Amino acid sequence: MGSLEIGLGVWVVTIVVIAALLALDLAVAAIRPHTIGFGEAIAWSVFYVAAAIVFGLVFMAWAGGDYGTEYFAGYLVEKSLSVDNLFVFVIIINTFAVPEQHQHKVLTFGIIAALIMRAIFIAAGATLLNLFSFMFLVFGLLLIFTAVQLFRHRDEDPQVDDNVLVRATRRVLPVTPDYVDGRLLTRVDGRRMVTPLFIVLIAIGSTDLLFALDSIPAVFGVTQEPYIVFVANAFALIGLRALFFLVKGLLDRLVYLSTGLALVLALIGVKLALHWAHVDIDERVPQVATPVSLGLIVVILTITIVASLIKVHRDPTARAHAGSLRAHDEQHRRSS
Repeated sequence: MGSLEIGLGVWVVTIVVIAALLALDLAVAAIRPHTIGFGEAIAWSVFYVAAAIVFGLVFMAWAGGDYGTEYFAGYLVEKSLSVDNLFVFVIIINTFAVPEQHQHKVLTFGIIAALIMRAIFIAAGATLLNLFSFMFLVFGLLLIFTAVQLFRHRDEDPQVDDNVLVRATRRVLPVTPDYVDGRLLTRVDGRRMVTPLFIVLIAIGSTDLLFALDSIPAVFGVTQEPYIVFVANAFALIGLRALFFLVKGLLDRLVYLSTGLALVLALIGVKLALHWAHVDIDERVPQVATPVSLGLIVVILTITIVASLIKVHRDPTARAHAGSLRAHDEQHRRSS
């Protein structure tokens, strides 16, 4: 399978379509601010997933089945990671007690920051992989390490208020005790101060950065085509605002999400490492074909969802966790 040739016109049309869908998502909230109910969240989420599927089918008809398979595999990986990303958004908003009327502003910033960071990492990742083939091994080991840590701490939530950037911001800048009508900056007795909303955006931005570090190597594990990496990421991120409210409703039900994501990341990490060994060490080293990895990802995510629902049905006290890359239990914090 040769390299995918994408002309400027195709890029322009793609970006226009994605920008229009993103604008629709954000404009709905800006024009008619309201709390999205569970039913409305499902309807909008289905709409954006359907848009991604329609794009994938059109792309498959145009570029061929192999590239179409890569797109759908990449989209599934990125959508799964975006759900976990949103779990952390929920934790941040709850931890900082963000008033409901300001949550749209936080989500808008989070979505835009995620898109920008992923675009930067896509360009950097594509360049590194083209220049240095050993980066496939580096990315693979990074994903395997992340998978192991996520599995080890799958029953924990990240301590977002203990974030290095959040702590540094609080140490350097004076913070007001309340949200001051949703402003980022204000003056109190002539002294310029930041509001808690500013701290929340720092937490959201640093979370987006960490997820971009994982999601880009993950999607490069199923395709090395920058165009497919871009559209898979973009369609996974579009509709995050509606998905946020859906995730809030499902927060206590997807109890095995972190375990499923750990398995998916480990699978892709192994796939990248095998690809490196096949190219740089010995062509006899087997590779994991994209249709195989797509099938395994679908199976893992399906089992994750079904097992989660069965667990919650049998044990109503079971609660989902976003997972963490390091321990955050009380004993660990007291000893550190």
